[in-house]
Amino acid sequence: MVMHHPSVDFLTAHAAGILPVAQSACVSAHLTYCEKCRRSNAQLQAIGGVFFEQLAPTPVSESVLDNVLARLDEPEPLHFADTASVARAEDSLPGVLRRIINGDFSQLVWKKVTRSLSISHLNTGDTHYEFALYRIGAGGRIPEHDHGGSEMTLVLEGGFSDGQGTYHPGDFVYRKNTDIHAPVAIDGEDCICLAVLDAPLKFTGWQYRWMNPFLQLRAG
Repeated sequence: MVMHHPSVDFLTAHAAGILPVAQSACVSAHLTYCEKCRRSNAQLQAIGGVFFEQLAPTPVSESVLDNVLARLDEPEPLHFADTASVARAEDSLPGVLRRIINGDFSQLVWKKVTRSLSISHLNTGDTHYEFALYRIGAGGRIPEHDHGGSEMTLVLEGGFSDGQGTYHPGDFVYRKNTDIHAPVAIDGEDCICLAVLDAPLKFTGWQYRWMNPFLQLRAG
């Protein structure tokens, strides 16, 4: 059962289509797991539709239609993978991630950061937010850190705890720049999470501070 959800503000911005692309993809992935938030999202979209219908028409120039038609031949920003490449365990992934990954987790490039943490950076085209998968080895710990900015996290496999709660597949966690935590993966299974950041991690413990200059934001 999903226990942790996006705030009403995030759901409203997502329904209105004004959430940044990377954050919107994370919220959309959460909706795959959470019936409660899917209902809320549908209700918010319905409310927005009512307000939209009540708006007075706004005249536009003739060039607007020309611009729209000219973009029809542009490639889609995200492409679905071939059916054969996502026919195994990754079928349980949210559709938005299947579109981005084009395969399964084993086919991704994983960069080892610490003994327990590896990161695979993905591309959404959002130049303001890093969109990446974090893999924490079973029972492993990410060193204590803050973020310098915000962080959205969605658990995809396994689970972790961080002193503020325990999180399982589908759970959505939002951390502000003032939050400090040290996630620990649940024993027995690697934890894989989707993370969306607008600033790099910043380790707070003296053993790992030397790494901070190398932890650059990989947006795009």
